[in-house]
Amino acid sequence: MCTLPLSVFAQKHHEIGLSLGMANYFGDIQTNPVPWSVNNASTYRPTIGLTYKYFVNPNIGFRFGATYARITGADSLSDVRANQLRNLSFSNNIFEIHGGIEINFLPIDMERFKFTPYIFAGIGGFYSSPFALDDKGEKVKLRTLGTEGQGMPQYPDRKFYPVINASFPIGGGFKCMVGNTMMIATEVGLRYTSTDYLDDVSRSYVNLDSLELYRGKKAVEMAYRGNRQLDWDGNYPNYGFQRGNMTSNDWFWTVSVSVGIYFDAFGNIKEYIQTRCPRVFSRR
Repeated sequence: MCTLPLSVFAQKHHEIGLSLGMANYFGDIQTNPVPWSVNNASTYRPTIGLTYKYFVNPNIGFRFGATYARITGADSLSDVRANQLRNLSFSNNIFEIHGGIEINFLPIDMERFKFTPYIFAGIGGFYSSPFALDDKGEKVKLRTLGTEGQGMPQYPDRKFYPVINASFPIGGGFKCMVGNTMMIATEVGLRYTSTDYLDDVSRSYVNLDSLELYRGKKAVEMAYRGNRQLDWDGNYPNYGFQRGNMTSNDWFWTVSVSVGIYFDAFGNIKEYIQTRCPRVFSRR
């Protein structure tokens, strides 16, 4: 008889997948967690990721991965009048590595369930360096400008924010097996971060003269880019006027579809062939 016990297929297995999707963020420039308006549709950017998962059984596994996500935001798309007048914008290329635990609600494997919803949570680290285009269309790295007084003696509590930060991924999705070795999944992943500077905005404005003296005219230009189309009077905000919300850190999130390979810890392709192809014995 050409069968093996079910336990053979309910043991450890691996999943390796490549994902493609879109990314967005929630912070001081993008104040809507899920921007669905026509204008905000332009803030969605591509994301790509590679994930490896090791399941100790069909329900519980450990996941590790690397993700690239582009995020962007613009005050011109905001429905808040003060933000429209501020007229800031930014983009950020995020490179993240992460690890965590994943739980399948159904014990997916070759013999039983071919699909399952799942959830995951973990911790990661990512590189982040926001930039924007100036009035001449030239790319300007915002961190080094110190637009909120970072590194200035008048503001000793304001340090240059790090480019390496922590992320805390949580999310879930739905996966299904196609055949016996292919795994297709759709996934939503949220990342709470340890920084409020994905967009270079967090605290209050600083003194205009001091900012220009220590950081130059470019820092002043990028700290407040008043929208003249909205009849801006040209006045830089008073010192201490709120620029961002420092009480909450920024988030970014991804929605993706992945295609991967499912294989047993010892190579399920060989086992699959051996258990389903009868041997022919001939007696002479």
